[in-house]
Amino acid sequence: MKIFNHISECKNLKNPVLTLGMFDGIHIGHQAIIRQLNEIAEKENGESVLLTFDPHPRVVLGKAADDLQLLTTLNEKIELLENSGLENLILHPFTKVFANLSAEDFVEELLVNEIGIHTIVIGYDHHFGKNRQGNFEQLNEFSKKYNFQVVKIEEVKSDGNHISSTQIRNALIQGNVEFANEGLGRNYSLTGKVIHGDKLGRTLGFPTANLETERFKLIPGNGVYIVKAFLKDEVFKGLLSIGTRPTVTNSNEKRAEVYLMDFDREIYGETLKIEVLHKIRDDQKFDSLQDLVKQMNLDKNFAEQYQI
Repeated sequence: MKIFNHISECKNLKNPVLTLGMFDGIHIGHQAIIRQLNEIAEKENGESVLLTFDPHPRVVLGKAADDLQLLTTLNEKIELLENSGLENLILHPFTKVFANLSAEDFVEELLVNEIGIHTIVIGYDHHFGKNRQGNFEQLNEFSKKYNFQVVKIEEVKSDGNHISSTQIRNALIQGNVEFANEGLGRNYSLTGKVIHGDKLGRTLGFPTANLETERFKLIPGNGVYIVKAFLKDEVFKGLLSIGTRPTVTNSNEKRAEVYLMDFDREIYGETLKIEVLHKIRDDQKFDSLQDLVKQMNLDKNFAEQYQI
């Protein structure tokens, strides 16, 4: 997959078959679009192209950017797209000037004049251009004026449920990991560097790795989860605790701490990837450390029986 950092770099693509959007999560709906994109590109003797934007529009426009929660970091998105068979990825800079382009100016100046699109493939509910005013109907009109084809992808469902990045985010926040993983077509994952904590877990018999994740990466709702952990070439079963640790502190700081089962090594500074499989229980405050340890042992026993 070729990666471009600006639309202007894409002048020599052959019969570009393009889709566009943030594609956060690369969920099963996104995957259906990319499959169609690749199939049309092969049929038309062209190249498949995904146009996305960096940084996220909400960061640039200041629209509740502090509350932004992404299913995929940029690196995760790139890796998933490489594995999808996509041929070209454009990471176009999102600026306030760019945001003010009308739908037609966006199509004419960038998609037609710069990229020279042959076909555009979009989801049934996609909007684009200033204030998201552009839609499928407008694209159809523009296609006649500027001589390109438009293909609409209909809604993708899983077990009768509508699938979208928003639905998956909400499911993860609510702890409904199974629904989220079904919609993603894979297990939701977190990747971070292991950093020093207060080492309380060690004194309780449950040493944990504190994860430092990227800004804006969505952390699932507070609770205890069963996870699969990847440390270089090794795979472990583990327990992920997300929350403010109400039994031991009054802090509101949310932490993600991983207890790796059958593991006893120092891994500070190492990169740990975890796949979230199942929520066991909510985060809760216990009357004593003894009660907390008792519950942690119950969590561990439950996890030992869980097939990963």
